[in-house]
Amino acid sequence: MTRQNLLDFSFQELVDFCISEQLSKFRASQIWRWIHCFGLKSFEEMNNISKSSREHLNKIASITRPQISEMQVSIDGTIKWLIKLKDNSEVETVYIPQDDRGTVCLSSQVGCTLNCSFCHTGTQALVKNLTSGEIIGQLMLVMDYLNDWPSGKNNRKVTNIVMMGMGEPLLNYNEVSKAIKIMMSDDGIAISRRRITLSTSGIIPNIEKTGIDLGVNLAISLHAVNDELRNQLVPINKKYNLEKLIKSCRNYPKLSNSRRITWEYVMLKDVNDTSEDAINLIKLIDDIPSKINLIPFNPWPGSLFETSTQENIDNFAKILMDSGFASPIRKPRGQDIYAACGQLKSKSEKIRKSQNNKLVPIYNF
Repeated sequence: MTRQNLLDFSFQELVDFCISEQLSKFRASQIWRWIHCFGLKSFEEMNNISKSSREHLNKIASITRPQISEMQVSIDGTIKWLIKLKDNSEVETVYIPQDDRGTVCLSSQVGCTLNCSFCHTGTQALVKNLTSGEIIGQLMLVMDYLNDWPSGKNNRKVTNIVMMGMGEPLLNYNEVSKAIKIMMSDDGIAISRRRITLSTSGIIPNIEKTGIDLGVNLAISLHAVNDELRNQLVPINKKYNLEKLIKSCRNYPKLSNSRRITWEYVMLKDVNDTSEDAINLIKLIDDIPSKINLIPFNPWPGSLFETSTQENIDNFAKILMDSGFASPIRKPRGQDIYAACGQLKSKSEKIRKSQNNKLVPIYNF
């Protein structure tokens, strides 16, 4: 008999499961809190549940986290885990400690279909979508390592979640949204929606769903201010172009009462880093409450782009700030362990020769 992994359940699914096994809704609530508030990994530790119920649960269910294949610690304190899933595929998860918060960067897919030319993950073909349990399992492993249970403790180390790891979250919307709702549960991990950010390259139909269903912070991987360049840097733009994307983002705060849209803009030398690019970016998002994260390109083995000069990055930021936009320059974290933005790539599938041509910048300047 295959035991059911309870990490894959929403609360209502856990209730339905317990009732089907002659256990009560109240029992489901107890189990939920033990798993998602206290981080328990076995039924034996659930001391307010009868021995007979625990024995029955052991026969029909499990609380199974993924396994850690490898862990690396950066000189700046950033930690990256290579995490092995039940089918032996792997994803990477990152914890970034800062003075005022601790952020966990979660993956939503093994590999990615989008093939963004500057992104290391894009060199790995899509292997699979993660289940909600596999997404939650990443977070739980980080909290285990940091001794961050129970979830409501004072001075918790994990305060923020970003869906910015491997994969495109909105191409795995059902499982990602389910996982985020579990993270936000008041009787569980209890991360506020205002401390969760979902990043997308622009899967427009699911942007609206995100605003309505979740109301979390939205970040857009933009990286270009015209369709010609963005088609090459972010190929999904050929399907959902800038006009459609900007319209969708313009409507997002009205749908969710969200705060500003965050625009992620990787600074690529001689590609998208001129004063004219900055001015055109201002025109593009002028009527949208916005914050712009300028991200110095993080090199990875085989990448053919270069990081913009500091002078160009500073000039770009000044133009944006002078126009009233918050435009922090993101400090690279975990570069020495390839944990920085755009560097994540698991060992589930190595880069294929047929993909090499996708890494070559073809924009004519």
